[in-house]
Amino acid sequence: MDFLPSFPTLLAFAAATLLLAATPGPDMTLSISRSLAQGKKAALFVVLGTSLGIVVHTMLVAFGISALITASPTAFLILKTGGAGYLLWLAIQAVRLGSKLSIKKVEEVKATPFANISSGFWVNLLNPKVIIFFMTFLPQFVSAGDPAVTHKLLFLGLCFIIIGMPVNAAVVFAADWLSSWLQNNRKVLRGMDYTFAGVFSVFAAKILLTQAR
Repeated sequence: MDFLPSFPTLLAFAAATLLLAATPGPDMTLSISRSLAQGKKAALFVVLGTSLGIVVHTMLVAFGISALITASPTAFLILKTGGAGYLLWLAIQAVRLGSKLSIKKVEEVKATPFANISSGFWVNLLNPKVIIFFMTFLPQFVSAGDPAVTHKLLFLGLCFIIIGMPVNAAVVFAADWLSSWLQNNRKVLRGMDYTFAGVFSVFAAKILLTQAR
């Protein structure tokens, strides 16, 4: 099964994905807000929508990156190096600015399941940070010249969804408690920021050192 990354690579990817899924962002803010306003069922449809957005990003990256490797392995290495720089920038921003989580319970008109799925889908699909992150994050776990790079990127994208959906669903079921607890425990958020920064700094350093050789 050539599409399977090595176990250490898969383990590192799973750890990074789990950390990313647990870090507050626009998708978590939307799902918690929707849970508080319309109920957990509505919020779960939002989670489904955000996952569908990730499917699109994965497809774009998988086929786009594989085309880039075919055209120019050197360009792919440049992309990975740029990606390492972006991950390092994310780490610095996490320490400087911290996580943003501002939840307000606003009564909304009950939306249809399709409308909630659509909301989650577009919040991920049109978020520039998600677009740039996927373009720079997934390539860290494949090698230039790998004939199975497309399949590996698709597999990693699927793993990202499989790992992230249960975390997002747990956030929905704990929305009432989680929203107030996180906002009242800023030290926990700061701890998450520093953990996030540390992990992605390691990824950035790893790829930069690899390029240096």
